Amino acid sequence: MPLLEGKVAIVTGAGRGLGREDALALAANGARVIVNDIGTSVHGEGSDQSPAATVVKEIKGAGGEAMTSYEDIASWDGARRTIELAYDTFGKLDILVNNAGVLRDRMSFNMSEEEFDLVLHVHCKGHFAMTRHACVRWREAAKQSGGTVYGRIINTSSEAGLMGSAGNSNYAMAKAAIAALTISIAREMGKYGVTANFIAPRARTRMTETMPNSDMFAKPESGFDTFAPAWPAQLVAFLASEQAGDINGQGFIIWGGEVALLKGWHTVSQINKPGAALTAEDLVARKDELFGKHSRQPEFAM
Repeated sequence: MPLLEGKVAIVTGAGRGLGREDALALAANGARVIVNDIGTSVHGEGSDQSPAATVVKEIKGAGGEAMTSYEDIASWDGARRTIELAYDTFGKLDILVNNAGVLRDRMSFNMSEEEFDLVLHVHCKGHFAMTRHACVRWREAAKQSGGTVYGRIINTSSEAGLMGSAGNSNYAMAKAAIAALTISIAREMGKYGVTANFIAPRARTRMTETMPNSDMFAKPESGFDTFAPAWPAQLVAFLASEQAGDINGQGFIIWGGEVALLKGWHTVSQINKPGAALTAEDLVARKDELFGKHSRQPEFAM
């Protein structure tokens, strides 16, 4: 039996890139999928319904079930209507993949208020609004049954948010917020049977085309395509499955051939002053003791 036989999924930002591959992978594993995408550019401009419609056509052509949604999921009511669409059409919702996002890359000293607001709005409010409306339904069902429900939330973060990123601090801030949101929802909803996990994919998409190091994601002329956007979708399908029901509040970096399990902020060193508070002068005197061999500058850690 397919891994997700009988399950119903929503994927946001599913017209292109990672979201498209997520929708195709879930459908290939037996899920009925609502393909949500308003069809904007990578910068959040315009509207084109054809990408979402094409994904639905592809899923149906392969024998699956799917339908489009063109709601703006960063709108409170748009998110609610998207969740309601799953219940009105398929009678339930089992899987929510939050993927929709935009980019407005700028150095902080060049960034406009509009560029900051748009990126935070789409990523943060979009992830939260969809999650909130899904959780209302799942919590109500769990309370009515007196038990638990089947609920899977897979959010899309980024290494930009986990490690920091010069040139797109708005995007990095939003992606860090998504990681924190995921862990918070995991704590809130675990008792109802709902899991929430996030992925930080390395993959070739419209977004990577705008990055200074975009060449590293290029499709090779031959050999294994490490950064094909299809590979992260396999982790999404796994996290959406019954077999991943004991995985909650976790993060993963994923690319072709590699999956890295992440753990968040944790104590690496500490100093203390028994029976008294540490003063600024204490910290000056004991700075080397606190840091030891640890770096005092931003660094990439895996």
